[in-house]
Amino acid sequence: MTDPASSHDVAHAVEARVDSVELEPLDAPLREPFVIATGQMLATRAVWVRVRLRDRAGRTAVGWGEAAALPPVTWEDQPDLMRMMAAAGATLTGASVALGGGPELAASTAGLTGRLDDAFPTSQVARAAMECAILDASARLAGCSVAELLGAPPALPRPPLVTDVTLPIGAPEHMAGLATGYRQAGFLSFKVKVGRDWRSDLRALRAVVAAVPDARFRLDANAGFTFEDASSLLRGALDAGMRLECFEQPCARDDWSGMARMTAESTTPIVADESFRSGADLDRLLREGAAHGVNLKLAKLGGPLAALALGRRARRSGLLLMAGAMVETRLGLMAMAHVVAALEGVDFVDLDTAFLLRSEPFVGGWSVDGPRLTLLGGPGLGLELVDAR
Repeated sequence: MTDPASSHDVAHAVEARVDSVELEPLDAPLREPFVIATGQMLATRAVWVRVRLRDRAGRTAVGWGEAAALPPVTWEDQPDLMRMMAAAGATLTGASVALGGGPELAASTAGLTGRLDDAFPTSQVARAAMECAILDASARLAGCSVAELLGAPPALPRPPLVTDVTLPIGAPEHMAGLATGYRQAGFLSFKVKVGRDWRSDLRALRAVVAAVPDARFRLDANAGFTFEDASSLLRGALDAGMRLECFEQPCARDDWSGMARMTAESTTPIVADESFRSGADLDRLLREGAAHGVNLKLAKLGGPLAALALGRRARRSGLLLMAGAMVETRLGLMAMAHVVAALEGVDFVDLDTAFLLRSEPFVGGWSVDGPRLTLLGGPGLGLELVDAR
């Protein structure tokens, strides 16, 4: 994979003002409970934000963003997001947006970044959604995709992103049944949630590998284990014949020594998620040797611009990259997919939560063939409402 650092020649300049900001709750029902080490969800608890930009010629475009809460992984819940984003929308209305696009993007974002930092001093989740919406609208005004605005090469079709699919914590036979169904649909890589009790987790892992013996696996403890328990589970999974691609956040967010010991002793790549929320976290992960890779998520990093910059920095430092999400609809996943396109690929794609939803209001943006997600191009994120088709 290359790290062009926005070296492509195409630039899409945008100068506009924020005309309006609209919000509404986004509650998409899940097919079944999404259970992880720290909690569970029955439906998304998000906010859908729509930002209208108006350029100097009077042209307007509306961009969309999704603020995805997952308590207690996020401190924010849906009511918190609605309150903060309503207040921020009032202060941002009338603000100017000037983006250089392509090679000029990084140098042109200071003004926007500063305004968003001021509007959202405590919530990266809300900030990420507003930034996504502004970038979506800007790209629509520029007549390009968000990926191209971020510096991705304009050529289409892009190579597909091959995602894993998540198995929430559950009874072993239920998890095995889910895996069998997804394998029949073409999925080869499974993210398996663990982290509550390593012995019961191991029983579930054995059932899953027996059901789909040719699959590859990514374990995700969501910071639920001590070093000793994480090591015990990892040894047991390997002994069970699991083909492991990585082990995500085996230890608590602040257990830097546990993460570092796992990284030093494991031949399976250790990926930091909860321990990676900022540039300062990246500095500490590198200094302490506490991960082989990092999980990029818009909701925890504050939006596409930070995810892109930190992803490039992590890659230059020799770390693997995972592209992940909260429990999000196609809207949130699509924004992350455009960042992946700007990075020209990542090592692990984990953009699967739309497959876990019973329904959602969005269509378009990408074509789906089993686990293969192919971006369809601009303008913006390329999404439409289901009722608009």
